[in-house]
Amino acid sequence: MSNAVIEVQRARLHDLYRALVSPGERYALVDFPDHPNVGDSAIWLGERALLRDSGAGDPAYTSRWDDFDAAAFRAACPTGPILIHGGGNLGDIWPHHQRFRETLLTRFRDRRIVQLPQSIHFRDPAARDRFADLVRDHPDFHLCVRDQISLTLAQAHFACPVTLAPDSAFGLGPLSRLATPAHHAVMLLRSDAERAARDDAALHAIPRTIAFDWLEEPPVQDRDLDARAQARLARGLRLLSGGEHIVTDRLHGHVLALLLGIPHIVLDNDYGKLAAYIQVWTQGSPLVARAADPQDAARMLSP
Repeated sequence: MSNAVIEVQRARLHDLYRALVSPGERYALVDFPDHPNVGDSAIWLGERALLRDSGAGDPAYTSRWDDFDAAAFRAACPTGPILIHGGGNLGDIWPHHQRFRETLLTRFRDRRIVQLPQSIHFRDPAARDRFADLVRDHPDFHLCVRDQISLTLAQAHFACPVTLAPDSAFGLGPLSRLATPAHHAVMLLRSDAERAARDDAALHAIPRTIAFDWLEEPPVQDRDLDARAQARLARGLRLLSGGEHIVTDRLHGHVLALLLGIPHIVLDNDYGKLAAYIQVWTQGSPLVARAADPQDAARMLSP
């Protein structure tokens, strides 16, 4: 059943990506995630694998959010579309990525722009409405979303085609552990702006466990973007592979646990992103259990 859950999502993604870019069409893939969050690197590498599998080949132009060069993009990609890296930053929690997305919509009304699968969350309705205005004014913007809540919001507020699709990290397919388990459980718990307010003391009290976030990394020297993403993904897989079980409130802790075949317990972030994704795509897997709170997770994890 677990592999079936993975394959259903991969099949949906292959259909999506074949519809996005035609073989031989030059395209850009932008907003490379040059930061330590392993989940975003998993998405990027899944996107690259899906684009190759669909026959689109490699992008003619890539960039981060902060080094996009309009002249270089137009020279490398005179007519093709702009694909924006997917994830969970469409909204006002991570403003630099959102500002970059809005800049592209403003400056490139002559291009098809595709937002690869995202979760959407705006805390300020005014920010949502500002983005809606930019979407309405763009003649060829296509939005892919990862869950029903995001789909409902997008269909209510954004005048563009909206497609429900899985997270692109599933394009990686099943993965192998990179370490032998040394702990009863590893606990990948958020320490950033999406962490839910809660007391994790019950989890920290469980013997043979280790808790961490994956937002710290040694210096990444490789200038090749895919090599950087590969190094970050490998770091995350080694961390997760160290547990017989995983407890996580990160969506890609859940996604990578599924791809690794590791049983895991899921808490949520501060706006319900994990529950929304699981409800649509992964609740059929026997590897995932959902906990109401840390005390519930500790009870589930106890021998």
